[in-house]
Amino acid sequence: MSELTALKNIGAEMARKLKSVGIDSAEELIAVGSKEAFVRLKERYPDICLVFLYVLQGAVDHVDYNRLSEETKADLKEFHKQLKN
Repeated sequence: MSELTALKNIGAEMARKLKSVGIDSAEELIAVGSKEAFVRLKERYPDICLVFLYVLQGAVDHVDYNRLSEETKADLKEFHKQLKN
């Protein structure tokens, strides 16, 4: 299994948070997906914002989070908005 920090966008602090919600490897994050990982993080860390979701998606897609497509960002924004309601 690969370390979480082997993925783009995932530093030591994000890896620590992911491990605290049961995601211990890069493979697990990819299998779980960004949305489920974000839901788990949001339950434990209610103050996390939309950027965390972008970071997770970028890690899953192997791209810098600021290079996500506009379509992907729009989908993630809608998902984030639904979580708030």
